[in-house]
Amino acid sequence: MRRFSLVGRLGPDDMTSVKPVQTDSAVYEINFLDSDRRMGFGIRHALDQVASLGLRSSERAIDLVVLAALVTAGDTRVSRRINAQDGWTREVDLYVPVSAPKVWNDARQSIEALLRFLTGDRWRVFFHARSDRTMALAMQPRRVAIDDFTEVSLLSGGLDSLIGAINLLAKGRHPLFVSHYWDAETAKAQTCVLRALEKHFRGDEIKSVRVRLGFDRHHLETREKEATQRGRSFLFYALAALAASAFDRPMAVDIPENGLIALNVPLDPLRLGALSTRTAHPHVIAGMRRLVDAVGLSVSFSNPYRHMTKGEMVSGCADGAFLRKIIGDSMSCSSPAKARYRKLSPRHCGYCVPCLIRRASLKAGLGVKDPTLYTVEKLRAKTLATDGAEGEHVRSFQLMVKRIKAAPGLAKILVHKPGPLVEAPDEIPAYADVFRRGVLEVGGLLHGVKARPGGGVRS
Repeated sequence: MRRFSLVGRLGPDDMTSVKPVQTDSAVYEINFLDSDRRMGFGIRHALDQVASLGLRSSERAIDLVVLAALVTAGDTRVSRRINAQDGWTREVDLYVPVSAPKVWNDARQSIEALLRFLTGDRWRVFFHARSDRTMALAMQPRRVAIDDFTEVSLLSGGLDSLIGAINLLAKGRHPLFVSHYWDAETAKAQTCVLRALEKHFRGDEIKSVRVRLGFDRHHLETREKEATQRGRSFLFYALAALAASAFDRPMAVDIPENGLIALNVPLDPLRLGALSTRTAHPHVIAGMRRLVDAVGLSVSFSNPYRHMTKGEMVSGCADGAFLRKIIGDSMSCSSPAKARYRKLSPRHCGYCVPCLIRRASLKAGLGVKDPTLYTVEKLRAKTLATDGAEGEHVRSFQLMVKRIKAAPGLAKILVHKPGPLVEAPDEIPAYADVFRRGVLEVGGLLHGVKARPGGGVRS
């Protein structure tokens, strides 16, 4: 096991002295600025898109994105298998150049706690001042500001954010969409969704900031990689804050996510702790609210669908006919590229947790046949192996359905398993109820599906 120290640099002439606290750690430097003071790793593109709207991002929001980029580098280029002492937990130190080091150092402990909750790793974050030459990194606006945006909304290319976008536009709102991608399938889904929204609603009035930000071996040669990516939500929030900070007024950021996924209660003991993603968990959203407030950004985060199941989101969509027309363009699968192992084009697998929740929601709320292309088209076609990928999560859901049906009150206990809900104690009954309804929604999909050890073909 190794501890890693990732040092952020701003340009080839950034000679700031950084002495890693952990002297025996593996030290890697990441330079975010070239000799012409252009930000790399997709950050310049994000700033350029904001400037094209006549807006200028806050320097402290840029600090947040640099921090999030370093988190992403550590999260994706440090292997859990090689470096975790317990099969999961890694130890990573980050050295971050910022515009206001005192402000950021005052928030350091809460940042480390938030990252620990998100990823399950031990993070230490150290902030130091940017050089005088790099104190202003935001790009100058290139036009008169487009200032009639009503909110910022995350648009991932998935079904929930698609519904969130449709609902806002159908109500006459004017959101600025923010998207992040790294892989080709996510990019494709986002492009298709945006084009469809532009065609159906107000065309050129629909604006978005889309950012490709990530790290491969050419950027950070650790000779390692990690696919779990539990820290990516921190990057999503940071990019949203980057866009939202450009307005001269407080700006709200919508995180459209159904309550079942947002809570992500572990279906079985094997999915406890960091093994379940916590992207939109209420504790994370509350932690991000506190962070942006602490560093002086007039940005707020909320999930307007936290008390709704995915099926309820589908059935309640403000333009159901349009949703039915384009729903096949959205992407919910956790790893659509794995279809290539069966010599198929990228598509939803049909059996991961997000796919099962998607299938259940469309069965419950769409009103027509699900148009999504799945690797496993019919769950009832054969007995699925619970000791293989196709049946593992099916059986976990079936067991949870059985538990909830036998003891509905159990939901009030289980919703506390993924993390604390102390920030909004009055919402706990609603969280328990959306978890119960969401589980039973998936149960409706899995009724009659057979899954057992050794059944079917492993994948």
